[in-house]
Amino acid sequence: MTKRQRSDTASCPVKRIRTTSAAQTSPSTFNPIKIATAEAGEAANENPPLPVLLKSVEDGVREPVKGECVVYWMRMADLRVADNRALSLASAQALKDSIPLIVIFIFSPQDYVAHDRSARRIDFTLRNLRVLHRSLGELDIPLHTVTVNVRRELPLQVVELLTSLRCTNLFANIEYEVDELRRDIKVCALAKDKGIKFAVSHDKCIIEPGVLFTNSNTSFAVYGAYHRKWKPLLNGNLKKYLGNNGKPHRNHNSVRQSARFGPLFACTIPTFIEGFELQDSDKESMELVWPAGEAAAAEILRRFINTRGDPELLGASNPLAPNVMESVNMSRMKTYNYFRDRAGSNSTSRLSPYLSAGVISIRECLRATMRATNATAVDATRETGLGRWNQELAWRDFYTNVLASWPRVGMGRPWLEKYSEVVWEDAEEVGEDGQLRDSKELQAWKDGMTGYPIVDSGMRCLKQMGWLHNRLRMITAMFLTKHLMIDWRVGERHYMKMLIDGDLASNNGGWQWCASTGVDPCPYFRIFNPWTQSAKADETGVFIRHFVPELRSLKTKDIHHPSIETADALGYPRPIVDHAEARKRALRRLKNIGEA
Repeated sequence: MTKRQRSDTASCPVKRIRTTSAAQTSPSTFNPIKIATAEAGEAANENPPLPVLLKSVEDGVREPVKGECVVYWMRMADLRVADNRALSLASAQALKDSIPLIVIFIFSPQDYVAHDRSARRIDFTLRNLRVLHRSLGELDIPLHTVTVNVRRELPLQVVELLTSLRCTNLFANIEYEVDELRRDIKVCALAKDKGIKFAVSHDKCIIEPGVLFTNSNTSFAVYGAYHRKWKPLLNGNLKKYLGNNGKPHRNHNSVRQSARFGPLFACTIPTFIEGFELQDSDKESMELVWPAGEAAAAEILRRFINTRGDPELLGASNPLAPNVMESVNMSRMKTYNYFRDRAGSNSTSRLSPYLSAGVISIRECLRATMRATNATAVDATRETGLGRWNQELAWRDFYTNVLASWPRVGMGRPWLEKYSEVVWEDAEEVGEDGQLRDSKELQAWKDGMTGYPIVDSGMRCLKQMGWLHNRLRMITAMFLTKHLMIDWRVGERHYMKMLIDGDLASNNGGWQWCASTGVDPCPYFRIFNPWTQSAKADETGVFIRHFVPELRSLKTKDIHHPSIETADALGYPRPIVDHAEARKRALRRLKNIGEA
């Protein structure tokens, strides 16, 4: 984006002719449009794809002839065997028809590029698939993977695979991103032509999109109002929304001798996907910090409910390390309302990667906390630790509902379209070699070298762990958008490329909140003071000391805002922007949209 250019200038679509040559199928050469035009975004809002998919499913095959197997199509957000709605329904259908259940997973590298998936997220997916391959195999259920190199060919290839397996019942959980919904609409049409029933389930959320509406019958754009309806609906229908779907039934072991299905058990999960390789050191770190599998996720949840936060476990540490401090009364869950915004307390659950990948169901999180507290209703108040944590789960529902209701937010458009005219600073510059590169300011932000300790500690944590405390996400995002005046979409994309828990709905919602362009945003004139925020988020400086070792020797009163002389002496960068001047610029541009 060019300095003093409005964001729409850079978002004009370019017609591209897609081919299926080897060059075009490579993830490194695939170049999708990331920012839609305002017209395309509005068209998606006028005809959102989720209702279209549900209508297509309803109008599809109702009573297919009995096939030779039932197929469950596993996606990137439901990587588990237990309490998986679509998998449970597929298993019940297979049991009813006395035929095998087959699980498929499709690798689609071009989709990973289109959604800015991080190599860490892809690696996490592969590690969990390897665990699933074993656990499903123990039930005599094969996990068969297929790679589709050209994303637009995916619907046809899926239906061709179903036909080759002589499957007439396909089950899947819904993915709410625009591209995936449109893909499933195509799958539905192709399946109907082949006599295949396609059944989809809501599984990601506690209360699925399209259920809660305002009194004027519109989708909620304010979290508080949404939550006031979310809580009573949930507690009035606990069995419906928190019911446990269990595990799939075992296939008869004769499936392993089947000429058609036996070879599927020989499928192996790749160690990497081309274009998404991790360095060996990073791969080892991710395996330590984010262990794969449902058992690991369940134990991490148990520890959140039953153990204290330990500042010694900051950074790239094993969440399953021994010798944890068991304490029901002072557990991270019980004290979450007090410590949730304190990055140095290590008081959060660290379950976000497991929820984003569906390694644990969001329903199980609520059920487990209810069991632990002997509760008969879901606590979602602000006064208790558990209530505050449950509100965070409700935020996940809220942002998914926003994405489904206003699809343009997933197409690179601001929810408040007027902010498409904001003048942003350059995010790129021409280097000495004549090639475009990140601007100095953007690179300093990415590297954690801005001269603002709380910002730098957050960005270094993101780089090291592929994860970041929510308060630090807000501080670093607002610094980029309002101190550096760099387009929120640049930051949103960088986060997705770094995060192991990257989720389009939550990431987009958070970035648009910080930039004041989204639903229920902070007012444009709310601009975090990094030094004040530092004292609140890291009161003792333990987080900064861990991730910014240059400042480790400083006293707490100095570590949040070191003097220029101190910074120079310790080899720490001076602030790359003056807070007062940056604030004035942001206020001017966000108040007078279109002015520089």
